[in-house]
Amino acid sequence: MPARATIDDFLDQTHIAFVAVSRDPKAFANAVYRQLRDGGRILYPVNGSADGGHLEGDVSYRQLADVPDPVDGVVVMVPASAEADVVCQAVERGIPRVWIHRASAKIAVSDDVRSLCAQAGVRLVDGACPMMFVEPVRGIHRLHRRLARRHFAGAA
Repeated sequence: MPARATIDDFLDQTHIAFVAVSRDPKAFANAVYRQLRDGGRILYPVNGSADGGHLEGDVSYRQLADVPDPVDGVVVMVPASAEADVVCQAVERGIPRVWIHRASAKIAVSDDVRSLCAQAGVRLVDGACPMMFVEPVRGIHRLHRRLARRHFAGAA
C-alpha cells in the first residue's frame, strides 16, 4: 500500500493526465476523472481511440506524448496487461508521479512496473482509489477509506 504522504503529494498536483477516460460518461474512470477535475485540477483525458474530440468536455489525447506541458502526474486505469506500456510512456515523458488504480485491490501492480518506477525516480501510488482521498469523500468511498485507514496513516 502506498504511503499517505505519496498520495497527498500526488493530489496536491495541478496538471494531471488521466489514461482511460471513456466515451461512456457512466464509466467509473470518468467519475474519478470528474472528481479530480472538479477539485480544481487541470486534467487531460487520454484514450488510445480518441479522435481529437472531447471527453468529459475536455480536449482528449491519444497518448501521453500528445498531452501539453506541464504534466505533474498521471492516473492510469487500464487493464493490467497495458500498465507497463503506459508507465513506460510516463517515464519517457518525464512525468514524476503515477497513480495506478484497478477495480480490484487484490491484483497487485507488477514487480516490473514497480521496478521501472523506482529506477526512474517516479513516485508510484497503487492499491488505492483516488475517490478515497479526494475531498469531499462520498458514498462507499468513505467506507473504503475507513476500512483502509490502518494502511494509510491519517486517512480516517
